[in-house]
Amino acid sequence: MCVRVIKTIVVIAGLLAGLLIGGCEGGAGTRELAVLEGLGTPIGSLVEVMTPGQVAVEGYGIVGGLRGTGSGDCPVRIRKYLEQYILKQSPGQRIDVNKFIGSSETAVVRVYGVMSTSVSEGRHFDVTIRTLPGSQTTSLEGGWLYRTELKQLGSFGLTTRILGMAEGPVFIDTLETNGTDKRSGYGLAGGTVLGEYPIDLLLRRPDFRIANEIRNRLNSRFGPETAKADTSRRIVLRVPAQYGKQQERFISIVRTMYLTESPEITRKRITTFIGRLAGSDDKEISEIALEAIGKESLKKLPALLNSGYEEVRFRAARCMLNLGSDVGLETLLAIAKDKGSAKRFEALEAIAAGASRNDAAAILRQMLGDENFEIRLAAYEQLRDLEDVSIIRRPIARSFYLDQISRTEHKAVYVSRSGEPRIVLFGAPIFCRDNLFVQSANGDITIDSRAGQHYVSLIRKHPSRPTVIGPLRSSLELSDIIQTLCAEPVQRSETGRIGLGVSYADMIAFLKLMSEKKAIEVPFLAGALPEIE
Repeated sequence: MCVRVIKTIVVIAGLLAGLLIGGCEGGAGTRELAVLEGLGTPIGSLVEVMTPGQVAVEGYGIVGGLRGTGSGDCPVRIRKYLEQYILKQSPGQRIDVNKFIGSSETAVVRVYGVMSTSVSEGRHFDVTIRTLPGSQTTSLEGGWLYRTELKQLGSFGLTTRILGMAEGPVFIDTLETNGTDKRSGYGLAGGTVLGEYPIDLLLRRPDFRIANEIRNRLNSRFGPETAKADTSRRIVLRVPAQYGKQQERFISIVRTMYLTESPEITRKRITTFIGRLAGSDDKEISEIALEAIGKESLKKLPALLNSGYEEVRFRAARCMLNLGSDVGLETLLAIAKDKGSAKRFEALEAIAAGASRNDAAAILRQMLGDENFEIRLAAYEQLRDLEDVSIIRRPIARSFYLDQISRTEHKAVYVSRSGEPRIVLFGAPIFCRDNLFVQSANGDITIDSRAGQHYVSLIRKHPSRPTVIGPLRSSLELSDIIQTLCAEPVQRSETGRIGLGVSYADMIAFLKLMSEKKAIEVPFLAGALPEIE
């Protein structure tokens, strides 16, 4: 069915010159409702919905903090751009730009990413960071990407519109066994979307009266600031807070809504779609249509919670939750807990999106004890978005977050390799055993402890001098070991935790090794690498 948003690439001049955005045309699903049901005119049959989509962006920047492995090799036009950009960012400061760019401590790189302009998406996105072809740079390991402008792919230039920015540590993954090219890495959540991008309804036939009717209908249903008709053809939409993380669902609801309503026709529509949700193949359209009608649908939906079909129960309960009723919350919880259900993850998402904050957090905390790690991980991700107190979160050295979850008996160490970099300790506290000796593959990090010794000694080779840093002492608790290894070393004039400055990439590789060597007797799991096409 075509009630779902179908994204195509179109060019909208006047919205954003040259910017590619996703579009959606009225599809067979909405036409089918209008013709077969005779229930009125769906808004989707009158408009095309132009939705923000994904935009490929690129930029050229500089990675600093390298250990003599960089170079300033780059084409003349890129060097000229970087010189002007650096001077623009440092007004009034005396900087030898040529010396800075040409240093072996820095490298010129190309930054690439695909950013979503959807307001329902996170404002951050992953980027790739690569040396330029022909560059003499041998490694970006340990580097930091200085603030870099991102522009639409293929539109490089100093005066081109800036769509995003990128900045942060360079992540070079060493967990994969197929070799690592240290001239290429990622900026995990290193890109930031700039600006806002509207959702437009474009009437197929310009008409001020129809445009105003659609605006009034949407504002009546979702609130007075939802829609604005600025021309006879264009209606600009703002996604209501309720659907902030469900933008595509909101768009589907808008397309499915009928232009006119009356008590009689509303009752007829509800009866029709309740019947279709219970027994036809177009359950998704029917669920969306009932949600589009609004709270009047709550009079009939509870009966479907007793259906013998899980999909019907699930859709009815989710629809009710999105309409403000928690009557179906127990149904969603039962589905989420059912180990044989194919709807477990969708039920969790529905609870997190539609339930009150307290109810959602209470249920998600229960799911942290599930035997299925993927369910525990999904519950954690939702609780993290809610900033729930069940997750103890600490920023480590401007590089990553250390999250600890004590409300589960199932212990595991999880590390992310896309999105926000973080190490998650399920079943915290997790303790390292004593009587051990573990050294990283390159010999840079060493941890050892004698039998009966209630602490570990940590040593790191100095990154630029033929000496070592440490030993530093840590308790056997894994969170303490991670913080001691990764905290930034303090200067003599500073106060704070003393650390060895180990990078996030090196830390997660060392955690994997500790798990393999049974220094920590818990599973080690790593998320997937970014998929940046």
